[in-house]
Amino acid sequence: MANDVLKNKQLILFDGVCNLCNSSVLYVIKRDYENKFLFAPLQSNIAKSITTEYKIDTNKVDSILLYNPKKQKVYSKSTAALQVAKQLNFPTKLMAIFLVIPAFVRNWVYDYVAKNRYKWYGKKEACMIPTPELKAKFLM
Repeated sequence: MANDVLKNKQLILFDGVCNLCNSSVLYVIKRDYENKFLFAPLQSNIAKSITTEYKIDTNKVDSILLYNPKKQKVYSKSTAALQVAKQLNFPTKLMAIFLVIPAFVRNWVYDYVAKNRYKWYGKKEACMIPTPELKAKFLM
């Protein structure tokens, strides 16, 4: 199923019930002028296929994942977020400077926010349903 991702696109996997994650997805969509990204909730079949193929335990890695089919690689946590930011336009791409900070330091901050995201930003009962205009950007 991961082959469904077009070779010239990357797939962002996100927590579909998390309000912070949904807001982040909408942020990326607004700034993805070159149409580089597709999106799928971690709860979707394609996400399950990719996490199984790459042996990612979503109980332990409860974060954003960026699947790059060209490189046959999955990025997680802060590295995934910064790899996405790096491909967006100025000024968002400036965030890529944080890639020079060791991942264990970046991920400590990332994990703290991830641990508290439902408390701070809330949670939906079900995954976001994309509007008809955005539907082509989502894989389920």
